[in-house]
Amino acid sequence: MTPVPHPLLLASASPRRRELLEQIQLAFEVAPMDVDETPRPGESPEVLVERLAIAKAEAALERGIPGQWVLAADTVVVVDDEALGKPADFADAAAMLQRLSGGEHRVVSGMALGRPGESMRARTVTTRVRMRPLTPSDIERYWATGEPRGKAGAYAIQGRGAAFVEWIAGSYTNVVGLPLFELEQWLAEIPDPPLRRA
Repeated sequence: MTPVPHPLLLASASPRRRELLEQIQLAFEVAPMDVDETPRPGESPEVLVERLAIAKAEAALERGIPGQWVLAADTVVVVDDEALGKPADFADAAAMLQRLSGGEHRVVSGMALGRPGESMRARTVTTRVRMRPLTPSDIERYWATGEPRGKAGAYAIQGRGAAFVEWIAGSYTNVVGLPLFELEQWLAEIPDPPLRRA
């Protein structure tokens, strides 16, 4: 008997990840997972994001139904080997953007896909990004738009922050928050992938 495909269960509250899944016409349900995102001593950004993606996916598996695939991801901006999370306030965002200004940084995402009774797939994807020099007034005006709030590294490449980016090397959707090329590779490998929207 052929298994009935179910919508994907997305273990994330990110509107960017929802928009990306809609782009590739995946049917999905949302179940945000709250896990402790504190880095462990000596933990690299790559290990951190993969660990958090797996933790979110494992937590979401408890809410899923038999046969349902669960997807989770975590993204950080890395400069000088330090992972930048989401800014707490303007001063925090300004400090992050000043560090990114005029230089190159990495955006690293961890992604995990699994379902009950099967081994978890997990991987990291890295994109290099170069940002043009930013003035204090650039940063103040950008903060006033509201866009830096809730964004890793205090900017959004899919929004007004795109005007700050000189070039990228690697996956654009990874910088947005979910590497779609790599996700589609996974979906092509599994015999009964999640449901697609018509």
